[in-house]
Amino acid sequence: MTAEEWYEKGNAFRKESKWHEAINCYIKAIELDPDSPAVEAKRMLDDIMAFYCKDMYNP
Repeated sequence: MTAEEWYEKGNAFRKESKWHEAINCYIKAIELDPDSPAVEAKRMLDDIMAFYCKDMYNP
């Protein structure tokens, strides 16, 4: 698969809220093309995952 295809696959997973699968796809896209838009997409998902605190939802 090309970097663009991995990026699009990651976007599909992201829309389904499958964060870890999306990140894995973005990583593969970045490995193939370090200038891919997946770099920014992965950074945004990393920020979301860092913000999410399960303790807030399960007191």
